[in-house]
Amino acid sequence: MFRKRKWIFAVLVVVLVVVGAAWWTASEREHEEPGVLTLYGNIDVRQVNLSFRVGGRIASLSVDEGDRVKTGQTLAALDDATFVAALKGAEAQQAKAKAQLEKMENGTRPEQIEQAAAAVRMFQAMERNAIAEHKRNTELIATDAVAKKDFDTTLAKQEETRAQVELASAKLKELQDGPRKEDIAAARADLKAADADVLARQTDLADAVLHAPSDGIIQTRVHELGAVVAAGTVVFTLTLDRPVWVRAYVSEPDLGKIRPGMKVTVRNDSGAKEYEGRIGFISPAAEFTPKSVETATLRTDLVYRLRIVVDNPGEALRQGMPVTVTIRL
Repeated sequence: MFRKRKWIFAVLVVVLVVVGAAWWTASEREHEEPGVLTLYGNIDVRQVNLSFRVGGRIASLSVDEGDRVKTGQTLAALDDATFVAALKGAEAQQAKAKAQLEKMENGTRPEQIEQAAAAVRMFQAMERNAIAEHKRNTELIATDAVAKKDFDTTLAKQEETRAQVELASAKLKELQDGPRKEDIAAARADLKAADADVLARQTDLADAVLHAPSDGIIQTRVHELGAVVAAGTVVFTLTLDRPVWVRAYVSEPDLGKIRPGMKVTVRNDSGAKEYEGRIGFISPAAEFTPKSVETATLRTDLVYRLRIVVDNPGEALRQGMPVTVTIRL
């Protein structure tokens, strides 16, 4: 008998809870302003992990956690001695390549051509002497007036001077024609490579200084002075001032009442100030997908995520803060 009464009491409690919940829901709906949709959400802001593109030793840190920074403000810098030295070396190679190209494009100096022409004339004179001497030995060897050895020597001298004339003439022609087009093209390519190396070294030097990419507040400071960091190692985490969003959810029955671009009012729990905003994004997919066996009633429990952009958020709206969103339909 006691157990039966206990079971009846439990059933009555459950009935009372269900009836009370239904009454409270109906009461809430009665108090809702007609033509107004109220949603609840949380503030979302973007954060950026800031790091150097190059590695090195941290030489200065200009800000700390909680500091407000402006776009372009210097936050930290690496020791730049290595980058400066690399840039100077690249600039020296650039100057060398430029001088080499100018030398080829200007062609051979007149003085060099004149020297080569004089060498040709000298070897031609030597050739004439060698030819005359060998001609005399040719006449004398028929009467055995000259030794066979001397005859062979003048013959070799004649051939040697002829080869020297041909070599000097070829050298003169090469100087007169100037550098080949292929050599000039190679010199131009060397200069372009040197220019690119200088640009890369200048970029490395510039990247040794870390600047704020946007207005915001330093959320975390990860490293201290003197730390040696690799390229891409996070030094600061920056919370951006813009954009500020509200992440909210709308039920499936109310989904058709709203659209992107609709104006909204955002209010935090203190209610001290209202912020204007607009619906920027409505998720095309529900956050919860019901099973096929669920009833039509349960399907209405689906919710869709909204992104509401706050126009002028100021500094009062912070990450994760709960807010109330009012949409006039």
